[in-house]
Amino acid sequence: MAQDKVKEAPEGDSDAEDGEGAPARKKLSPKMLIIAGVAAALVLGGAGTGAFFLLKPKPGSAAEAKAEKKKKSEKKGEGEKTVGEVRQGPDGVLFYTMPSVVVNMQTADGRATFLKLKLTLEVPDQATVDQLEPNMPRLQDMFQTFLRELRPEDLQGSQGSYQLRMEIQRRVNLVIAPSKVNAVLIEEMLIN
Repeated sequence: MAQDKVKEAPEGDSDAEDGEGAPARKKLSPKMLIIAGVAAALVLGGAGTGAFFLLKPKPGSAAEAKAEKKKKSEKKGEGEKTVGEVRQGPDGVLFYTMPSVVVNMQTADGRATFLKLKLTLEVPDQATVDQLEPNMPRLQDMFQTFLRELRPEDLQGSQGSYQLRMEIQRRVNLVIAPSKVNAVLIEEMLIN
């Protein structure tokens, strides 16, 4: 019987919690609901208005940008679009200076080492330059993959730069075949 009384006692306690001893919940008054609704509307409306005015495109900006691009292309000449710079050289050759290439090189100790390379290609005629332009994405991809595999030790001394020039020339000629470049000139080579 003592055990039955112990079991009944906890049940009696739970009744006391649900009954009069429980704290009363506060109800929100209609005034508070209206004030909260108005405040929420003001905050959302202000944010929406601010986004509208800040993100709204300026009138005529798209038209002005198109007109500017058209003027620049007219200055270069009709249909001419060059990625690199073309200069006239002696004996009718052309020098095509490519955009600089920056790659992260492999090192044995895992240090970050960068190579910045600015190349000029010696080409025999304008037809070869015209062949280089559409193939520029392929050439840049080829440079990235080839140069990333090099180590700083591979580029030391005159032998290293000679081998680099010959390998780049071979790869450029493969990309633009049947056209060929005469030589690859290194204008800038920085290893950091």
